[in-house]
Amino acid sequence: MKLQPDTQPHLNTVTSYGGNHIEINAIRYDESMLLMPQGPVIPWPVAQFSDLNIDHFTQIAQLKPALVIFGSGAKIRFPRPELLQPLIAAKIGLETMDLQAACRTYNILMAEGRNVLAALIFEK
Repeated sequence: MKLQPDTQPHLNTVTSYGGNHIEINAIRYDESMLLMPQGPVIPWPVAQFSDLNIDHFTQIAQLKPALVIFGSGAKIRFPRPELLQPLIAAKIGLETMDLQAACRTYNILMAEGRNVLAALIFEK
């Protein structure tokens, strides 16, 4: 799906996505990532949903977002509650959705100026 970008070149905006890729500011990515409105796209070493462990969520908590949009891949899957302890301890909210919904939701929240982080899984 092609999204119409707002003219905010200083922000990381999802400009398109498909089943196996995402474009951020027209640059294509096909690996799991952590995405915030500003700063670099951060590779996230999650090749499969089943690979998730507490260290992945500790990495997110260290970035100090107010809210995490968790794109669990092609279908909605929820991480085990014990993995979310770093986010709970830091009072960081988490919303789980499929990858495409996560991209759309991230763009809306980012455009509103929210301190949002998209944790996106591209399964291999």
